[in-house]
Amino acid sequence: MNPQIIEQLVNEALAEVLTTNQPTPPSTNAIPIAVSARHIHLKQEHVEHLFGKGAALTVQKMLSQPGQFAAQETLIIVGPKGSITNVRVLGPARALTQVEISHTDAIALGIQPPIRESGNIAGSASCTLVGPKGSLFLQEGVIIAQAHIHMSPQDAQHLAVRDGEYVAIQVPGVRPVTFHQVKIRVAEQYQLEMHIDTDEANAGLIKQGTVGSIFPASQQATSIDSPPTTTVELTQKIITEQDIAQYQETTIIVPQAAIFTALARETIANLGIEIQYKKG
Repeated sequence: MNPQIIEQLVNEALAEVLTTNQPTPPSTNAIPIAVSARHIHLKQEHVEHLFGKGAALTVQKMLSQPGQFAAQETLIIVGPKGSITNVRVLGPARALTQVEISHTDAIALGIQPPIRESGNIAGSASCTLVGPKGSLFLQEGVIIAQAHIHMSPQDAQHLAVRDGEYVAIQVPGVRPVTFHQVKIRVAEQYQLEMHIDTDEANAGLIKQGTVGSIFPASQQATSIDSPPTTTVELTQKIITEQDIAQYQETTIIVPQAAIFTALARETIANLGIEIQYKKG
């Protein structure tokens, strides 16, 4: 098995068993957190292509969001550098096929998916899905899901937020972390819950059921309509994703001869960063 996949599986297991003894924030701001492992959404046409004519997804376990379930069906994800087996399909079938993985998974597969909101797959990464009855090449559809919070209109009113707004979430514990640019998603059927991926969970030793809290209004990240604008200067000549991933809607000044990695360029596009070159 690929060593990177083994490391990811070990990290996921540690995140489940480590006890963080986290204090619960005030109930007025409390946001339960769910760790979302890699998974696949399929449209019905692709369900039948991969599992056989007339096939339908079967329930293994109901999920916290009403009507959603982990299916018994699994697939293999194949990329240029490797593959990941037994990836769970979630049901019911959707209008489009989408693969959600972590950055660690992407490295193991050898692909560079963008960080996107679910459903926004235009121009995203490609992969091949392999099932018991066939295989399917996706020209686009692989993303790293942006951290987000599901909530009902009543929850949104109580927390004084609105659909599409970005907030910051504090998570206390042994390794306290703060998540910025967490998107609010409001619908009548939603259960209050923040979704993060396994990489994000491992960074803060976060397990299922951990509770975070929304920053006070004066400290919250700005909404999507008015993102923060700052100017940052970098001096290194090789610019990586890690150098710029912390910035959103920011002007970054770099040396005239700066070189960007491929993943850095994609991150720049995703975060709306403006690059300016310093002469001399």
